[in-house]
Amino acid sequence: MTTTAAQQLHAADLAVVVNEADPLSVAIGDYYLKRRAIPSANVARVRFDYKRDALPAGEFKELRAAVERQLAPQVQAYALTWARPYRVGCMSITSAFTFGVNEEQYCRPGCEPTRPSAYFDASRVRPYDSFGMRPAMSIAAADFAHAQALIDRGVRSDGLAPAGTAYLVVTEDGMRNVRADEYPLALRVAQHEFNFRTIRGEAPAAPTDVMFYFTGAARVGGIARGSFLPGAVADHLTSFGGMLTDSPQMSSLEWLEAGATGSYGTVVEPCNVPGKFPNVSVLLAHYLGGETLIEAYWKSVLMPGQGLFIGEPLAAPFSKPLSGADAARP
Repeated sequence: MTTTAAQQLHAADLAVVVNEADPLSVAIGDYYLKRRAIPSANVARVRFDYKRDALPAGEFKELRAAVERQLAPQVQAYALTWARPYRVGCMSITSAFTFGVNEEQYCRPGCEPTRPSAYFDASRVRPYDSFGMRPAMSIAAADFAHAQALIDRGVRSDGLAPAGTAYLVVTEDGMRNVRADEYPLALRVAQHEFNFRTIRGEAPAAPTDVMFYFTGAARVGGIARGSFLPGAVADHLTSFGGMLTDSPQMSSLEWLEAGATGSYGTVVEPCNVPGKFPNVSVLLAHYLGGETLIEAYWKSVLMPGQGLFIGEPLAAPFSKPLSGADAARP
C-alpha cells in the first residue's frame, strides 16, 4: 500500500497536550506548534504534578476528560509533550490516552496476552473516525535541547526518502531475541529500499547511516557514537525500556538522544510476548508506504497496552507528493 500526502495524518488531525505546570512541557509544546503549524484549536492545556513517574488511574481519568473537553471531534491523535509521568497504573501513558484506563484488559498479570488493538496493521487512515481511538505519542526529552533536535529531525525527514541502513540484530539473549523470527519477512517487505545488515552477536560499536535498528537486549552499546538519518526508528525488546527516567535497563529515551526520531518500550513487565512489541515487517510496510511515524508505529503493535510510543509523531520520510487531483481539493 502506498499512502499519498493527502491520505496520511496531518497537523490539523493532531492534538498537542501541554502540562502547564511543567516548564519543559510548555517549551516543547510551543516549539512543536510553530514547527508543525498545529492549529491553536488543537492545543489542550492541563495542569498536574509532573515530578513523578506514574499517575493514579482516578487522577488520570479526570485529566483525560479535561483534554477531551478542549478538542474538536475531528482530532485523530495526540502528541504529549513530556517524558514524565510515563505510565498510569500498569498502562503506558500513551496507551491510557489512546484507550482510556482499563488495567484488567490492557496489562494482565504474568505472561498473559492483553487486549489487541483494532488499529493493528489497519489500512484505514483516520483512527478516531474508524475505531473511536486517538493514538498517542510522547515528544519525550530530558531537556529542551534534545526535544528541539528531535522535532527538527522529524520535520526535516518529511518526503526525504532516505536510503540508509536497516540493522536487524540477532542477539544471544534467548529471552529477548524473539523478534529475530520476523526478520526474513522484513527483508522481503523492503528488500529494494535499504542496505540491510543482519548482525549476529554483538551490536555494532558505532552504527552508521541508521534508518532502522531493531534488537533484543537489556542494553545496547555504541549507539551514542552512531549516526541516525532523519526519521529513523530504533528500539530494543526488553522489559523496562519504556521506564524513561528510572529504568534498571536501557531507557528508550537513549535512542532519541542518540539521534533516532522514534522509539518504543514497555513500562511494566510484559514478558517476551512478541505481540506486545513492534512487529518489524508491519512497521516497515506502513512507514515505507508513506504513513507518519505515529501511524506506522502504532499499527505495528498488536497488544500495546503496556507499551510507550515516543518520538516526533508527524515524521513522514517516505510520504509521497500530492497528486494533481489531491492538491486541487480544499
